[in-house]
Amino acid sequence: MKNIENTVIGFIGTGVMGSSMAGHLLKAGYPLIVYTRSKEKAKSLLEEGAEWAATPKDLAQKANVIITIVGYPHDVEEVYLGENGLIPNGKKDTYLIDMTTSTPSLAERIFQEAESKGMKAIDAPVSGGDIGAKEAKLTIMAGGKEDDFDKVKPIFELMGQNIVYQGPAGSGQHTKMCNQIAIASNMIGVSEAIVYAEKAGLNPEQVLKSISAGAAGSWSLSNLAPRMTKGDFEPGFYIKHFIKDMNIALEEAERMGMMTPGLSLAKKMYAELAEKGEENSGTQALYKCWQ
Repeated sequence: MKNIENTVIGFIGTGVMGSSMAGHLLKAGYPLIVYTRSKEKAKSLLEEGAEWAATPKDLAQKANVIITIVGYPHDVEEVYLGENGLIPNGKKDTYLIDMTTSTPSLAERIFQEAESKGMKAIDAPVSGGDIGAKEAKLTIMAGGKEDDFDKVKPIFELMGQNIVYQGPAGSGQHTKMCNQIAIASNMIGVSEAIVYAEKAGLNPEQVLKSISAGAAGSWSLSNLAPRMTKGDFEPGFYIKHFIKDMNIALEEAERMGMMTPGLSLAKKMYAELAEKGEENSGTQALYKCWQ
């Protein structure tokens, strides 16, 4: 990266999406240090030349650009602000990029804590699931200082294509809430359309050829509906994480005095699926509500 000298990237969280994202950075030639709770999840990256860090503290002392994509806001808080976290143990002028979907208020707090230590924090949640991560076609929505965003944009470009600066700290997370709200109701419509096609005696795959290219088209219809028709409910994005996102969006909407009937219905349906043991399935498993 042109504007940050001797760039060494630290990456925390090598799950369904993080592993592919980190892999793109490694293939681009950046020195990469990884940490995840289970070393086994980082095995492929370590075999390709990444270095292992035993704790976030160890990673923070070696890297000057650190990317995180973990599970829940409490994980983000622990990684950034805990005793062995990045901010208490990191170096001045380090760029901290959280790509987890988390709360806007936590993003603002991390920004303020980082700034007090001479560090630079950006909240940059992503959309695109496992496919977008593998193909480096993620949508990245960023909040923080625009100059900091500009400095790390070349790194974002190795992981995504639609990369937009949204405003001050927390703006990336608020934008991701808009994304999740739109997806939540859309997933109900996609599932209903596939079930309707089946009950009408149509070939759902043929139906998709027509409707995915028309006014009904959406990412979910093109990428997740085909998985529904094949009975493939492996996670590109976990139901348990989507429920977490919807809860954040519902809380933020309530705080702003906003009605969210579509989001509320989707949350209720996904919560019922999770109670039936589907929390680790992909979001396309909403289809099972009609079975």
